[in-house]
Formats: sequence, C-alpha cells, structure tokens
Amino acid sequence: MLFIKSFHIILVASWFAGLFYLPRIFVNLASVPEGSDAEEARLLLMARKLMRFTTLLMLPAVALGLVLWLYYGIGLVGVGNGWMHAKLTIVLLALGYHHGCGRLLRKFEARTNTRGHVWYRWFNEIPVVLLTIAVILVVVKPF
Repeated sequence: MLFIKSFHIILVASWFAGLFYLPRIFVNLASVPEGSDAEEARLLLMARKLMRFTTLLMLPAVALGLVLWLYYGIGLVGVGNGWMHAKLTIVLLALGYHHGCGRLLRKFEARTNTRGHVWYRWFNEIPVVLLTIAVILVVVKPF
C-alpha cells in the first residue's frame, strides 16, 4: 500500500505542476500582440503538449487515489472521515479545473478567447488553493 500511496502523491504533485503552469501559458497567449503569429503558434504548441502530458498524469493519479480509497479503505467508513468527503470535493473541483483548462485551450486555438491576461493571472491561483486545502485535509484530518 505504501508504494501505491507514494506513486499517488508523486502523480498528484506532477499533475498539479501542469495545472500551475498551463494557465501561465494562457497569460502569455492573452498578451500576444496582434500579428505575432509565430509567438502565438509556439505558445499554443507548448500549451497543447502540456495539456496532453498533464492529462496523462491525472489519469493514474485519480486511479491510484480510487484504489487507496475503495480497495484499502482509506477514509471510507467510520467516524472522523469527513475530511475524505471534503477532499473528494476538492478532487472533483480539480478535475473540473483541468477540464476548464482544456476548454480554454480550445478557445485559444479557435482564436475566440475574450479574456485578458489579468483574468488568467487570477485563474492561475485556483490550483494553488485547491492543493493547499487537499494537503491540509489529508494531513490534519480536521473532521
């Protein structure tokens, strides 16, 4: 079980590294001056590759989390496991954020983005908050 937990932590950290960086690329894409096609193409290529790689990290991270939860019973039943319900909510929000990044990337590819770089700077802070809450819930188990 400890190897599964270790790989789960490594994959989650790697997944979130992608979620931290992908919106930074969006900030740069939203700031590309009109007519800078080469810069835009380079940033889109980076974003596509990072989105693909981040998705490949997310899938086994979620799968191993489900193994720990459903097979090994971590946080499954009993008093004092409210933290797991809260953490699962955070996981669902992170999955939604990941999906949202994919939608935003498609908007950039279609050149239909309407948001500015400041919005993306704020959007970039969401995974930091999600990861912070998840780690506190898992380590502290406050309820």
